[in-house]
Amino acid sequence: MLRQNTKVVSIGGHCIGGKYPIAIQSMCNTKTEDVKATVAQILALEKAGCEIIRVAVPTMEAAEAIKEIKKQIHIPLVGDIHFDYRLAIEAMKNGVDKIRINPGNIGGEDRVKAVVDMAKACHVPIRVGVNSGSLEKPIIEKYGHVTAEGIVESAMDKVRMIEAFDYDEIVISIKSSDVMMCIKAHERIAAQTQYPLHVGITESGTLISGNIKSSVGLGIILYEGIGNTIRVSLTGDPVEEIKSAKLILKTLGLRKGGIEVVSCPTCGRTQIDLIGLANQVENMVQGYDLDLKVAVMGCVVNGPGEAKEADLGIAGGKGEGLLIKKGEIIKKVPEGELLGVLKDALDHWGE
Repeated sequence: MLRQNTKVVSIGGHCIGGKYPIAIQSMCNTKTEDVKATVAQILALEKAGCEIIRVAVPTMEAAEAIKEIKKQIHIPLVGDIHFDYRLAIEAMKNGVDKIRINPGNIGGEDRVKAVVDMAKACHVPIRVGVNSGSLEKPIIEKYGHVTAEGIVESAMDKVRMIEAFDYDEIVISIKSSDVMMCIKAHERIAAQTQYPLHVGITESGTLISGNIKSSVGLGIILYEGIGNTIRVSLTGDPVEEIKSAKLILKTLGLRKGGIEVVSCPTCGRTQIDLIGLANQVENMVQGYDLDLKVAVMGCVVNGPGEAKEADLGIAGGKGEGLLIKKGEIIKKVPEGELLGVLKDALDHWGE
């Protein structure tokens, strides 16, 4: 089912599914029990553009911490629960906006019912999460090994468990670290359900490998019209996940706004620290809510021409550089002032 035809689910007032924009999520890597550290990380994620945040709930102390965390943040909070159904109930009592569970690992039918009953009472959606690494033994035996078909079958079995208790505020998440398997699984499940899909490549890796695997996997899935909310899973600072998610959506034309930075790969003509400058520019523009393209070029020979398609650009020379606007040279400044004049141009954009 294409994303615009999926059921709409409200998570703490933030809707996903239907014609709502694809929401960007992340997950804290702090100890949830450490309220101060968790809140600080969530606020940094909010600033970067995170729209829904998830925290691990492995203990009762973590479940109880949700109440205080909620008071200090501004985006919906999701509790991630495994094994102990009581943690899900306690998290909902403390105001969590959504819970993520695998109904297959929290106990028998009575425990699943207890969680669903509390979700009904608190109007909390349930994200049914199934990973390729957590498939049940009977399903693996049925297909011979972990397969896309097995992942989908497991997920749909869990969905039916919740539906059996007359509840349909459900989001489905099926993930695998195998990109092609993940793509096939999403294609298959999208044809079988109306529920919104949370899409991601699990355990994708560090900044480089994780970004490549996520870009390929999410890019194909999203381009096919599948997926209502995404998380780019990276080993490291979760703020990097938000930057990557925004760029993936922007590249696919699924989101507007935010400054896109393009830069040349450098060559023998480069006489400035272009790599350092490009990284500085990329970090600097995160704070601007402008829908612009900014070019960072390595030489004054081709810089103006290469930056013609950009709204703003800087091109470095030997000890100096150019500020370029819409392909026209605005001024020449010392190399050390390039970042400053670019910032000033952004600060006064539209004036």
